[in-house]
Amino acid sequence: MITIDLTMPMQILNIIILMMVLNVTLYRPVRNILARRKEKFESLATEVENYKKNAQLRVEEFDSKMNDARRKAKAEFDGAKASAQAAGNEKLAEIRGEADKAKAEQLSIVASEFSAAQKELTGKIDDFAKDMAGKILGRAV
Repeated sequence: MITIDLTMPMQILNIIILMMVLNVTLYRPVRNILARRKEKFESLATEVENYKKNAQLRVEEFDSKMNDARRKAKAEFDGAKASAQAAGNEKLAEIRGEADKAKAEQLSIVASEFSAAQKELTGKIDDFAKDMAGKILGRAV
C-alpha cells in the first residue's frame, strides 16, 4: 500500500523540478529545432514549386518561340520557293521564246530554200519533159 509521508511530496517536487529543467534544457530546444526545420522544409517546398512554375513558363515560352521561328522559316521557305518557281518560269518562257524565234528563222530559211528550189525546178520542167518523152519514144523530141 501507499503511505503518505514526507517523501511523497518531496518526490512530487523532484518530478516537477525535473520536468521544468528538462523542459528548459531539452524539450524547448528540440521543439524549436523541429519548428525551424519544418519552416525550412516549407520554404524549400515553396521554392521548389516556384522553380517548377518558372521552368514550366520557360518551356512554354521556348515552345512558343520555336513555333514562331518555324512559322517564319516556313514562310521564308515558301517565299523563296515561289520566287525560284517564278524565276524558273521566266527563264523557261525566255528559252521558249528563243526556241520559237530560232524555229521561225529555220522555217523561213527552209521556205526560202524550198521556193528557190521550186523556181529552179519549175524552169527546168520543160527540159525534163523533153528528156522523158525522148526516153519513152526512143528518139529525140
